[in-house]
Amino acid sequence: MSKNKPNAPVMIDLSGAPKSKTRPAAAPPPPDLPQNTAVHKMAKSAGKRRSGGWFLTILFTLFTMIIGLWAWDYATALLARNPTLGSSVSFLMGLLLALMALFALRELAALSRLRRVDRLRQKFLSARKSTDLGAAHQAFASVSRFYHTRAETEWGLARVNERKGEVVDSSALLDMTEVEVMPALDRAALAEVESAARVVATATAIVPMALLDVFSALVVNLRMIRRISEVYGGRAGALGSWRLTRSVLAHLVATGALAVGDDLIGSIAGGGLLSKISRRFGEGVINGALTARIGLAAIDVCRPMPFVALPRPKVSGVIKNAMTGLFGS
Repeated sequence: MSKNKPNAPVMIDLSGAPKSKTRPAAAPPPPDLPQNTAVHKMAKSAGKRRSGGWFLTILFTLFTMIIGLWAWDYATALLARNPTLGSSVSFLMGLLLALMALFALRELAALSRLRRVDRLRQKFLSARKSTDLGAAHQAFASVSRFYHTRAETEWGLARVNERKGEVVDSSALLDMTEVEVMPALDRAALAEVESAARVVATATAIVPMALLDVFSALVVNLRMIRRISEVYGGRAGALGSWRLTRSVLAHLVATGALAVGDDLIGSIAGGGLLSKISRRFGEGVINGALTARIGLAAIDVCRPMPFVALPRPKVSGVIKNAMTGLFGS
């Protein structure tokens, strides 16, 4: 019986291989990735303001001026004919203008709050890129000023204040800020997402009309986005809610369409299996998974700092908790 000899090392002679005459510095650049795909086009169209927006703004301003001039002429003419009735109408118009001004001030305050959250997020991103300890301290100071009145973040801010003097690395300070301050807000935001997914799944399974399913899902998703913004300190108004929803859809198009194959496909597959038992129940699970995906995109947009030290929640975990709360097991 012969024994197998160990394989000897093989020497490959590369002396005869053709050498490239092109120098690395003179080599042509690699081709760019295609930027005209459907996902990129949708993301750009959702992220940029179209020229039609300016047209609608000018049209609305012109319409408001015409209505205002007509109301003024009507009030002055009525005062000339009947002073008592004219005074009553003028008082009601003045009250309406005061309410409109109050509404405008609230909307401006809400938009300012949303811009403050955006600036805070940009400050954290810049501190991550610069690795400057001073920038990290400034980012934490901004978070402390923004959340100093919140009971959920009081304990975490106090812990970071006690230990920030011992940290000599900017990334460590930013990680500590995220770990100590964000968990309470993240739990509240995830509770909103789970509740919305549960409501959408239940409505889809119970309501027999497809049009009502779409309407209920739309209302629940809009309310969920607004509440997530309020959890993180956004307080979106009517115009702010539209701006926030637009940002969430842009984020969802840019990332969600590409990430549909990870944990979202598991929830959809689960809905397909359940649809063999009950078609409406399977559709409810799928709609709940899509609602959870929108909710997680809203968390990414509304959160004042990106997920780095803490793990990003997944759709499968949200759906599992939502369905557990639905059936009580």
